[in-house]
Amino acid sequence: MTQDQSKIDKLWYTRCNVPTATGLAHQRGWLAKRFAEDDMELGILQDAPLEIARHHYDHALPGLFREGGSVPAIVAKSDGQPTRLIGLTWIDERQAIVVRADIDTEHPAGLKDRRIVIPGWAKERHASHSRAMALAGFEAALRIGGLDFQDVTVVEAATGKTIPPGRLRDLKGIAQWPALSLLVEGEADAAYVKGAAAIAAARNAGLCLLIDLDHQTVPEGRVNNGTPRPITVHEALLQSRPEWVIDFLALTLKAAEWASVNPDDVRSIVRNETRAGTMEDIESAYGHDFQNRLAPDLSPERLRLLDIQIDFLRRHDFLKRSFKAETWADADVFQQALIRLETIQG
Repeated sequence: MTQDQSKIDKLWYTRCNVPTATGLAHQRGWLAKRFAEDDMELGILQDAPLEIARHHYDHALPGLFREGGSVPAIVAKSDGQPTRLIGLTWIDERQAIVVRADIDTEHPAGLKDRRIVIPGWAKERHASHSRAMALAGFEAALRIGGLDFQDVTVVEAATGKTIPPGRLRDLKGIAQWPALSLLVEGEADAAYVKGAAAIAAARNAGLCLLIDLDHQTVPEGRVNNGTPRPITVHEALLQSRPEWVIDFLALTLKAAEWASVNPDDVRSIVRNETRAGTMEDIESAYGHDFQNRLAPDLSPERLRLLDIQIDFLRRHDFLKRSFKAETWADADVFQQALIRLETIQG
């Protein structure tokens, strides 16, 4: 047994505040129950001390099941962290560009010579997901307008201390999205936002929607931190207890099936996890049928879209070295989880 394997005395589960099948499996109690059968505790990373919770970004915790944004996971892999990709999900999260009400344009072409907000680098590249998201969102919007970053002025927003997902529960409105404050204060003209709560905060601050990126007709224009969203594990866990990884993934697939026939329960859970204001906000952000699209897979199409994200991060200096999604993925584990799912249901 390797040194890393010997450290797995507790399992951890982490996810972001977005609709996920892993979140549903957790809320239903299925994950904790499964690991209790082997006298193994499953902790929620968001509730752990910060010195442990920070591993949501660097993935240096051997016992971690991580479903979260692709930026930290890809950067950690590029940095040499021995992780494996076991699933990819795709839920559009209402990506948009918002502008001040006095900006007289209704098309991204009107961003020419405007000031756009891009968050600065965090202390570590793997925690600079806010910067990556804004860069990708604006890159897509500027492309639609026939522009590029040379046609706009970048206003860099200060980046505070990295806080793991779930630690922002007490922040409300634009306090949770500092880029919006720069628009309200007149220091910038346009900002990228994502998710139900962010859209609501922008609206409540009097900002206007310039373009809804989720209305792009092709998924390539919506590739970002959460689209597609990877599920990853440390190789030490996969090598020492592969049955735990397989069962975790099988229960996630089971939760996705449960979601498709229990839409009202799913909306209630998601509203709590995302801190969206209303059920209407949930549907506006994720679509009226998002509960039917929660299942992970490792299809060639999703791997291709993840390769687009990997290349984007390479071009914007996030990665030490590039790699292909297919070499990161463990298709065998996913296939075993599908077989295990039949046993669970039977």
